[in-house]
Amino acid sequence: MADEFGLVDLEEADTPGDEWEEIDVADTEADRIARKRDREFEDFQKRIKDADQFKVEQSVFDDATFAALYKLVQDGYVEAFGGPISTGKEANVYHALGDERDVAVKVYRINASNFRQMRDYLEGDPRFEGLGGKKKDVVLAWVKKELANLERARKAGIRVPEPIAAERNVLVMEYIGNEDGRAKRLGEVHIENPQTAYEVMREYMRRLYSAGLIHGDLSEYNVVFHEGQLVVIDLGQAVTVHHPNSREFLERDCKNVANFFARQGLEVTGDDVLEFVTDADPDPSRE
Repeated sequence: MADEFGLVDLEEADTPGDEWEEIDVADTEADRIARKRDREFEDFQKRIKDADQFKVEQSVFDDATFAALYKLVQDGYVEAFGGPISTGKEANVYHALGDERDVAVKVYRINASNFRQMRDYLEGDPRFEGLGGKKKDVVLAWVKKELANLERARKAGIRVPEPIAAERNVLVMEYIGNEDGRAKRLGEVHIENPQTAYEVMREYMRRLYSAGLIHGDLSEYNVVFHEGQLVVIDLGQAVTVHHPNSREFLERDCKNVANFFARQGLEVTGDDVLEFVTDADPDPSRE
């Protein structure tokens, strides 16, 4: 199983427990840059606004978003922007050149249409106690949450995009793809060995659960196949096992995964996946 899909050896993974870190949603350096609006920033903003790939987004990119991109360029995380990889209701993802490698730049809209749904995933997460109701604070918390979730998943030995940097409502991470474009989602490819892919998926889910996290939106649309590996993406909504809806989210993930592999010819149910995932049961009382 490990050889075919590149499953990380657990002995090589720095598996975390169910601890969590406080996440600060105070103003960032990007907000200061946007307020100052010096000549260099205004020149940068004009160049970005004039770029073909961003013209359609001018209505949703506020000054602070441009300032976040500017800060990431200043810090060397982004050197040049390419075209869009995907567009969605809450975020657009762009291909970019980073520090001698390709990166993905995920830009969240402050006025996201899924704002209320975001709050549902944040409320009850102990990392965000006391979070206000402002859209800006919710979106900024979401970005830092996705960064933290990616870091925790990697430490647990799960193949996810490497998180690189976050500034305000912009997240920079590893680009999963090649010169032909983004990696294909699991539901877009022919799986030659569904049994092996299934075993890797449920092992990923168990490792994530053991690290105190539940993906919350796992399906064949949030897993991609890249260079012989399954890569789990879109961890922004992942919650800790302490979230009041964590069990509901976990059962839904298990059902989605089981249904997909059942369509590939395997005899598997959501209960089968759930039993395997929760076998390494973290202690929900740990703090």
